Amino acid sequence: MSRADADVEELTELDRAIVNAFQGGFPVVERPFEPAAAALCERGIDVTADELLERVRHLDESGVLTRFGALVNAQEIGGTATLVAMHAPEDRFDEVVESVNAHREVAHNYEREHPHLNVWFVVSVADESRVEEVLAEIEAETGQETYNLPKEREFRVEAKFMLDGPVPDGDIDLSDAGPEVKPESRRTLTPAERDLVLEIQGGLPLTETPYADVAEAIGAETEWVVRTIQRFDTEGKVRRVGVIPNHYALGYTENGMTVWNVPDDVVDDVGPAVAGLDFVTHCYRRPRHDGVWPYNFFAMTHGRDEKESQERIERVREEMAKYWDVGDDDWDTLFSTRILKKTGIRMEERAEANTE
Repeated sequence: MSRADADVEELTELDRAIVNAFQGGFPVVERPFEPAAAALCERGIDVTADELLERVRHLDESGVLTRFGALVNAQEIGGTATLVAMHAPEDRFDEVVESVNAHREVAHNYEREHPHLNVWFVVSVADESRVEEVLAEIEAETGQETYNLPKEREFRVEAKFMLDGPVPDGDIDLSDAGPEVKPESRRTLTPAERDLVLEIQGGLPLTETPYADVAEAIGAETEWVVRTIQRFDTEGKVRRVGVIPNHYALGYTENGMTVWNVPDDVVDDVGPAVAGLDFVTHCYRRPRHDGVWPYNFFAMTHGRDEKESQERIERVREEMAKYWDVGDDDWDTLFSTRILKKTGIRMEERAEANTE
């Protein structure tokens, strides 16, 4: 039995309810654990605010969660990020990967199963023009060509992972518990908003009053922090507020990136349909590269074992087939075999460059 399987089996009914219920829609109010506990009680999960806080803290400390708080949408904060693929020859694999990872702009890097493009990494920069500079540097250092695959359209980014247990649909949404706010059209950040983003990007304090603690840390009023996070949620600068699970710890070890050569005239119809499948966590349109990469549509799925993963990939294919005649050569699945680097997006530089 793997450590991940053991961790899942050890989760209590309350743990499972928390993970399922609060992967989004956690209340943005001064004492958020009180309405959150009340919502669980309405679902038959008897818990007090203090007990809920203590259990979330335990899940965080034990690694079941990567963090608790606001999931900041880096794309809306400033700068840009892009997905890049390349080939690392077997006899030079470690050397090539070391060169790629040495670039501070490389945030994530995965080895994936593919006969040619076996290294996949994300470049995150404050200035979009820097992407080509970084890729030119990597090509010069490694002697290997890079293939830039920027996001042309986002259909879904909602990595939620449900467990067997209470609240299986994860449908508790307390995002309306906070103050009424109006979204702003302004794209730039104020200095105070920049400070807030940087303070919450790694998670909220696990206390009875997390937003007040954030306010104290940045020298702001609690009401302003609550209203701003609530507004960021409506504007898309924050994707959601809640528990952010470690999907490996929950047993979701099969990570499959399905790629598809979708006819251009139907891709805008296919995208929302595939994004509507609840197990698809990321779904994008990206460019092809003639003679090397024929696929223009990416859909990420996760499964708890190979059987579940294959079933979910087949569901994606079935959805695709409603819109076009999918041939065997029109798609592929690239499973990740190794995490080569995972430092996260450098929000500081991107937020600073986008501050008024």
